[in-house]
Amino acid sequence: MMVNIAEALPIHAAAIARVHDAAFGQPNEGRLVEMLHDTGRVVLSLIAANQGEVVAHALFSRVTLEPVVEGVQWVALGPIGVLPQLQRQGIGTRLVTEGLDRCRFQGYDGVVLLGDPAYYSRFGFVPARDFNLTSDYGDGPAFQALGLHPTSAALQSLRKVIYSPEFAAAGPG
Repeated sequence: MMVNIAEALPIHAAAIARVHDAAFGQPNEGRLVEMLHDTGRVVLSLIAANQGEVVAHALFSRVTLEPVVEGVQWVALGPIGVLPQLQRQGIGTRLVTEGLDRCRFQGYDGVVLLGDPAYYSRFGFVPARDFNLTSDYGDGPAFQALGLHPTSAALQSLRKVIYSPEFAAAGPG
């Protein structure tokens, strides 16, 4: 299947919500995407389209570090969703790879996410604690980080990743 990767536009909002609702079996992730767009916290929103139909979506949004590290900017990847019937065909991999490349080009220092280590390790994600990062969403193996530049070494002291309040408002995902 041929898919094109492009930046999401406002006209894609309903299709993006449908993708996440189908991929996750509930509306929380679609609602989260909508709220993050509405509050201007989105760094990058990518769609994968097949013959004009949105079949997958990946979102990158701002996070902050506490205590603040001047000049250091990290983002969160998630949610990412692919229509169930099209999963395991490399579409999600293409979205993540393209998104990471764009974030790197835009000068972000790193990316955090909550996800399956077996899947995300292929992109270079490691436990976030390797970067001295912690979060309110737990510090287990699902909380992962990726430095986007060679200088994105582990922070010198422990920092807490603060996700946008929309993550909590959207409900459990």
